[in-house]
Amino acid sequence: MKADPITMTLLFDEYGALLTEKQRDCCDLYLNEDLSLSEIAGELGISRQGVHDSLTRAEATLAQFEAVLGNVARRRRTRAAADEIGRCIQALAGSDQAPARAVSEKLAAALQQILE
Repeated sequence: MKADPITMTLLFDEYGALLTEKQRDCCDLYLNEDLSLSEIAGELGISRQGVHDSLTRAEATLAQFEAVLGNVARRRRTRAAADEIGRCIQALAGSDQAPARAVSEKLAAALQQILE
């Protein structure tokens, strides 16, 4: 796979169920079990080239799903925004004013609900 392994793992986690069984098996062994192409080939009883081709097609398919649906990018943006909100909540919680601390508690609870 040519793409960054973290991104590919996120894409596989999000859209892996939409791949063919062979692509899913290859990706799982490559991304989650960290097996080499030769090890995967031996495990699945196919050629090393077959594993490479399957991974290449899976990568392209996962990228297409992300280009259309954008779930992984949306999740990353949401996480970044939640982290920023968390920093603001911490700043409010450290305030000397009781109303600011009360607001920070309400915001923290609401943020937790969003992230669940």
